[in-house]
Amino acid sequence: MKRHASAARTGKRLVLISVLALSAFGLVMVYSAASVRDYQVFGNSAYHLIRQTQWLLVGLCIMALAARLDLRLSDRRLPAHRDAAMVGWAVWGLSVVGLLAVAVSGVERYGATRWLQVGPFSLQPSEFAKLGCVMVTALLLARWKRGVLTGLELAAGLLMTSLPVLGLVLLQPDMGTAVSIAVGVFALLVLGGVDARALAGLAGTGAALGVLLATSADYRYERVLTYLDPWRDPSGAGYQIIQSLLAFGSGGVGGVGLGLSRQKFFYLPMAHTDFIFAIVGEELGLIGALCVVAAFAVFLIGGFMVAIGTRNEYDRLLAGGLTILVGSQAVINMCAVTGLLPVTGIPLPFVSYGGSSLMFTLGCVGLVLGVARRAERAPAAVRGSTSTARREAGSRAATHPMTMKGQLREIPVERRRDRGTRLSRAGGRAHPRAGRA
Repeated sequence: MKRHASAARTGKRLVLISVLALSAFGLVMVYSAASVRDYQVFGNSAYHLIRQTQWLLVGLCIMALAARLDLRLSDRRLPAHRDAAMVGWAVWGLSVVGLLAVAVSGVERYGATRWLQVGPFSLQPSEFAKLGCVMVTALLLARWKRGVLTGLELAAGLLMTSLPVLGLVLLQPDMGTAVSIAVGVFALLVLGGVDARALAGLAGTGAALGVLLATSADYRYERVLTYLDPWRDPSGAGYQIIQSLLAFGSGGVGGVGLGLSRQKFFYLPMAHTDFIFAIVGEELGLIGALCVVAAFAVFLIGGFMVAIGTRNEYDRLLAGGLTILVGSQAVINMCAVTGLLPVTGIPLPFVSYGGSSLMFTLGCVGLVLGVARRAERAPAAVRGSTSTARREAGSRAATHPMTMKGQLREIPVERRRDRGTRLSRAGGRAHPRAGRA
């Protein structure tokens, strides 16, 4: 038990250190990548820095609140704890409502309708749909592993919760977010111990659907061709990835220096959002890029240690699923920026500019920290319950009718060869017929 609590405590520290370091580093890089454009467009080179700082403060508050949520399952073979079920279904339901609102009155940017305008701010409901799907999937899997749900009921629940979200996200269109949700749900199924044959069939079906979707729309098919050969259209579809590769090539090992990027002078589109990792590679070089990769590796290790350190099935699935969800987004973004994967439009967690993405990822971190907090408190709860039981036993002994002056008078019983029992002389007089047949 202490070993589990120690792993959770260490994991919590690693997660906190990596997240705070990446978030602070993100503020620096957002300012560096967006300052030139901000000065020309808004007359203030710190425009995006100020907004990102505001979102970061809000996100840290969300993280702190999420860490205090008591999301648990009962230790008995019963349905989920009401808080876990209520919060999970609420996040999922609100995200679906937000996706429906986007389909009706969403704001179009960069050829996609993904945002809702709320006063001066814009929100992206698909970010919170990731969290909703992970929480509900963890809930269903925990119930299934406890025998509350059958395998058929689990499959039906997963289809009813995942397919509507994936369909609404693909209508925006946003295949990158849909892939991220599918990866998170599939990772949870692996962690939940679903049969390998079922997982293989699901992976094959998902791969076939991915190929179908990639070739069914012209813009997605163009992205695939650009991924295979960016120089086939260097001034059109391949322009962005070519400029990104030029940024990494210019940075070399040590980089050109912080704030001295050339690609941010209107060469690299989306320099402060999806392609901020390219600016990191240009200004800080291979060393800076590897430091970012190492920070995400520390985050993944810490998140997995938190998942390992808890004995509650729902907490284990929740921490593991959220860790993989955030980590997979980082891997997809860095691979897309370096040309290892097609461009998907997924931002780099904690570093890229974006309020919805930052609040979502910090909310996920808060839930992981909440799992660590409950794992740390579990040994203390066990010790407290043991000491309470001892005190209750002592109070019962003090009021027992056989006690004398507050101390229980023990009456030893001897077992005779003829299977009769009699009181020993040390405990009192024996009954005259004790031990007789």
